[in-house]
Amino acid sequence: MKRIAALILLASLSTGAFALEPFVVSDIRIEGLNRISAGTVFNYLQINKGDRLTSEEAQQAIRALYGTKFFSDVELERDGNILVIKVTERPSIAKLTIRGNSDIKTDDLKKGLKDIGLSEGETFDRLALDRVQQELIRQYYNRGKYNVSVSPHVTTLDRNRVSVDIEIREGKVAKVKEVNIVGNTAFTDKEIEDNFETGTTNLLSWYSKNDQYSQDKLSGDLKKLQSYYMDRGYADFGIDSTQVTIAPDKRAMYIAADVTQGDIYHISGTHLLGQLILPEDTLRKLVFVKDGDLFNRRAIEATSDSIKALLANIGYAFAKVNSVPKLDKQNKTVDVTWYIQPGPRVYVRRVIFQGNTRTEDDVLRREMRQLEGSWYSQAAIDRSKIRLQQLGYFKTVTIDKQTVPGSDDEVDLTAKVEEQSAGSLTFGVGYSQYSGIILSASVSQNNFLGTGDHFTIGAQRSDYLTSVNAGYLNPYLTDNGISIGYNATFSKADYSSLGNQYASYSNSTKSFSTTLGIPITDFDRLSGSLGIGSTKLNTYVGYTPQVLVDYINALGHETIHSWTGSLGWVHDTRNSYWAPTHGGSISAGVNVALPGSTVQYWTFNAEANHYWPMWKGFVLYLDGKVAYGDTYGNKTFKNTTTDYDPATGVGYKAGDKVTYPFWQNFYAGGVTDLRGFQDNTLGPRACAGDVNGAPIQPNRNGFCPGSAYSYAQPIGGAFKVLGTAELYLPLPFLKDINTARVSLFLDVGQAYKDVQSFSAKQLDASAGVSLHWQAPIGPLIISLGVPFRKQPGDSQYAERIQFTFGSQF
Repeated sequence: MKRIAALILLASLSTGAFALEPFVVSDIRIEGLNRISAGTVFNYLQINKGDRLTSEEAQQAIRALYGTKFFSDVELERDGNILVIKVTERPSIAKLTIRGNSDIKTDDLKKGLKDIGLSEGETFDRLALDRVQQELIRQYYNRGKYNVSVSPHVTTLDRNRVSVDIEIREGKVAKVKEVNIVGNTAFTDKEIEDNFETGTTNLLSWYSKNDQYSQDKLSGDLKKLQSYYMDRGYADFGIDSTQVTIAPDKRAMYIAADVTQGDIYHISGTHLLGQLILPEDTLRKLVFVKDGDLFNRRAIEATSDSIKALLANIGYAFAKVNSVPKLDKQNKTVDVTWYIQPGPRVYVRRVIFQGNTRTEDDVLRREMRQLEGSWYSQAAIDRSKIRLQQLGYFKTVTIDKQTVPGSDDEVDLTAKVEEQSAGSLTFGVGYSQYSGIILSASVSQNNFLGTGDHFTIGAQRSDYLTSVNAGYLNPYLTDNGISIGYNATFSKADYSSLGNQYASYSNSTKSFSTTLGIPITDFDRLSGSLGIGSTKLNTYVGYTPQVLVDYINALGHETIHSWTGSLGWVHDTRNSYWAPTHGGSISAGVNVALPGSTVQYWTFNAEANHYWPMWKGFVLYLDGKVAYGDTYGNKTFKNTTTDYDPATGVGYKAGDKVTYPFWQNFYAGGVTDLRGFQDNTLGPRACAGDVNGAPIQPNRNGFCPGSAYSYAQPIGGAFKVLGTAELYLPLPFLKDINTARVSLFLDVGQAYKDVQSFSAKQLDASAGVSLHWQAPIGPLIISLGVPFRKQPGDSQYAERIQFTFGSQF
């Protein structure tokens, strides 16, 4: 019997001394298999019964079986004409444990280890374990932890299994003690290093982590250094060398970069060459440098990008625009030439959707502004992506292009979406400091059965409010985006349960309305509605502010009937539904209680806001709102109130024109309004009851002597203004801004009796920090607001910590 072992194989490969007498294999027998199937061995062996086996083929067979990494030893033997294959299987990994890691999550580590070949259930390979050890050390080095230790331990178990335990001691991050740029004389170190991510310890290092060394951060900073000079005229600036020195204890890093500034260069000429496609005058408008300007690499690259974007919008999806600066070192000038290669003009053959397991293709397709069979347009594709994001059905949206095989003038687009819940079946408990405990039950779906229709029905009960509502909206009644919706509500509110926080009266309201929406442009939409409703008001003598009691008595109606109509306009350029980072919206609307209503009034609401992406992930948000209401027509009061006094204007006289209804008043204050103050408490206030037939008047501090309540109750006004400035923070522990955002805010606003009563001196203001979280139970808002400007009598309504959560209608 002849034995062919791995050692002899290696010797034969090097010396050619080993030789096997060829024979015809009559059968094949495999010995030593436990977990690995014989079929797997035969699959790699590629030797069959009846084959003539030579020494070279035997060597190839051994190589192939070793190459599977399933075996630690492979031997071939000949038993007559039977080929005997003896193998020793590598052990399998029964358990993989990682201990001591905090900087990198265990799941992330295991995912990386699996890619290398080390995971539970896989065959154990000592070489793979060594590679894992080096890879983990490299990852920690990239995070600035140079005193990390990774110690793998392998324990042999029964049934040819092993347990792998990887012990990690992360150690401390090496801190940057010094950053030294050698050779810079044109700018100060602060000017150069201002945008660096790497720096020495300062007061904000706990947040920015700038003093933690990272090779990736340093590489990025060196690119910023080069850009800083080359954007300011230094066309031949260069980084000669970079030295990173680590202290013996591996806790301190010292960074030095040697640079050559060179000289300042100016632009001597600009040229557009190649296949221009468009008139040169048109392209020249996109050239951001001109003769005599300082050399500016950013402007040169922006020119290339702008020309390429313009060509991409008219079908040239693969256009290339390369800038070639030619330096004249004697005259210190640069001649810049842009070479334009438009490539073929392409059509979009197909638009394919992926990931929409619940949403119908038509719902996505109707938002696409890039149409099949038309010229490729990057602007249309970008707009399509934003419209899909604004639906609110998807966490992420990406649109990629692929060339069509065998065609140089066609591409396919693939829109990949990751769906998120667009509806809910909720039975829950919420809480608001204003409403108290909120019990709610609702069924809502913003993407009903995947059709894009909106449907909701629900009920809510809180300390003062009971409400039931049902609504339906079809956003695409027609193919061009005309929408239609219906809404029915019933609510019953008793504000007396809130004490003096709100005017003590109750109302019961029923309403039904239908709304029609008409798109005007891709960013603008008109809407109109018609509705019918009734409101029954109940006041409490001695507890309801006397001015409200007088209004109901003078009107002669406790039940108010109204026909309503509204017209609104919205201009929306935001880039996202939940958490925009740029763009904004402008809206304006008028709501009218039509002729025939008990009280004929109108209200006007307008709002304008915008998001600006700022430095390093910060987002600035500015918002302004204004609301105003008044009556119209010749409706007059039926009754004269007992406290009517023509000299002071107190009370109402029969025959006088009906004034704006108090139940439609505007209020300021609250967690979603002017933060730092209780909900709906700012603005005009009035005392309950009267003394000797005359209403009680609050003093300067809002105190009501002789009233059932110590303080005047908020009754709102017919005019309101509100302004907000908010800075969203790129916090490292809130990576997904679609779920949670933290901001610093400044709110300014007030409600007034009417527009003539407006006074900037009466504006209240607050500042603080706010958290918005799309929690599983519903939106959660927590604000810490500090009023720093308030009117006399407002102090009792200050509320620094405010929050609301749970489903609310």
